[in-house]
Amino acid sequence: METILIVDDERNTLRMLSQGLQLRGYNALTAASGETALVQCAKTNVDLVLLDIRMENGMDGVQTLVKLRQQHPALNVVMMSAQRDIETAVKTMELGAKRYITKPISIDKILASVEPFLEISRLSQENEVLKSKIGPEDEMVGESPAMLNLRSQIRRVATSELTVLITGENGSGKQLVAEAIHAQSARAKKPFIPLNCAAMPDELVENELFGHERGAYTGADERRQGRFELANGGTLFLDEIADMSLRAQAKVLRVLESGEVERLGGHQIRKVDVRILAATNKDLPTEIENERFRLDLFYRLNVIPIVVPPLRERLEDIPLLVKYFAARLRLNMGTSAAKVLDPEVYAVLRAYDWPGNIRELKNIVERLMIMVNRSIVLPADVEEVLALTPQSQSVQETAAVYAEPYQPDTPLSTMVDAAEAACIQQALDEHDWNIRQTAEVLGVERSNLYKKMKKYNIERPNDVL
Repeated sequence: METILIVDDERNTLRMLSQGLQLRGYNALTAASGETALVQCAKTNVDLVLLDIRMENGMDGVQTLVKLRQQHPALNVVMMSAQRDIETAVKTMELGAKRYITKPISIDKILASVEPFLEISRLSQENEVLKSKIGPEDEMVGESPAMLNLRSQIRRVATSELTVLITGENGSGKQLVAEAIHAQSARAKKPFIPLNCAAMPDELVENELFGHERGAYTGADERRQGRFELANGGTLFLDEIADMSLRAQAKVLRVLESGEVERLGGHQIRKVDVRILAATNKDLPTEIENERFRLDLFYRLNVIPIVVPPLRERLEDIPLLVKYFAARLRLNMGTSAAKVLDPEVYAVLRAYDWPGNIRELKNIVERLMIMVNRSIVLPADVEEVLALTPQSQSVQETAAVYAEPYQPDTPLSTMVDAAEAACIQQALDEHDWNIRQTAEVLGVERSNLYKKMKKYNIERPNDVL
């Protein structure tokens, strides 16, 4: 409950405002003079002061404002006056008052003036709570049945030493799940070492996993430990493991079976005590069927499977997630990123499909907090930002393509090929011809994308490096 101090030498005004604010759920204090107000603020945590400018006994409102700002620089002060004095209003604002309102004053008028500042005060208090919440288990935000079930699985899995395979869509929080498992396990004080297998060329994955001896290859000027050694005693998280080459998969399998690693260019066998957590956004049985993933490695990894639900399956968590991401941003940037969300904003967010899941929601929230140029975020602001997402644009463009009438004299296969070629060309252009990103967006393997590019004679433009 926020505390509002009302400072006025008119007792009727004090009584009317204090009763009205208390009925609205606020803790209302009163002071009949500036001196009394200073004493109240010194002994009580006050969130906002309503301060009358003209008081006959002792200090006037301007003098009281100066003293309050000196003693409590962060205190929100709203000035009240029966006079419409622009010069005085400007002066008080320059001295640090947040707003200047004129009498007669109703409770609704007061609340309309002070609510934004009280909200910022609430946000600042939330920041202090967040500063103590730095573990990944604290970031598992949500109270939906899907999230409650996920947290329950994490707690059960964390107590074991078994290998875990985490599956879920891009941006759904697979690494966060892995971090939470590690943080709640007996290995929590030991290293948590992640490796994104899709973020580097195949030839570098083995080097990252196993390290190398000096002279192992050209440029290997000094000895280097791999991720298995760095994670010794702790947890190694292999993200997007389905993108690992079959050769590297075989080596990982040997480590899982033997608990031993050998650096590239070396001959010494080293024992490692590492728990493996792996994650992928792909359907591994399909990858196995297409001979892109080893069946024996799948059995080794899939001892305990965990499926991370996509955001569209837990839309009821969106308000909590939005508040969490907004609070984390304020923690980093201060009150410059503080915004109040219109309640209708959540309806707009729940109506969206969220192909990028939690990661996309986080980006949208941060964009709104930074780019909206007022203290409140409206539904129109959200709609404008969502309209700029690749999914929204591609849906509109695809609808435009298929809205055209078909050609009666053209075979269906030709029309389908033309549409597929246009789709691939557009996706390549939008992602600056990054093959990995384009394949991911289109939901195909890179090798398959290359085949289709060759089939449709799609070539890289000369101006794309």
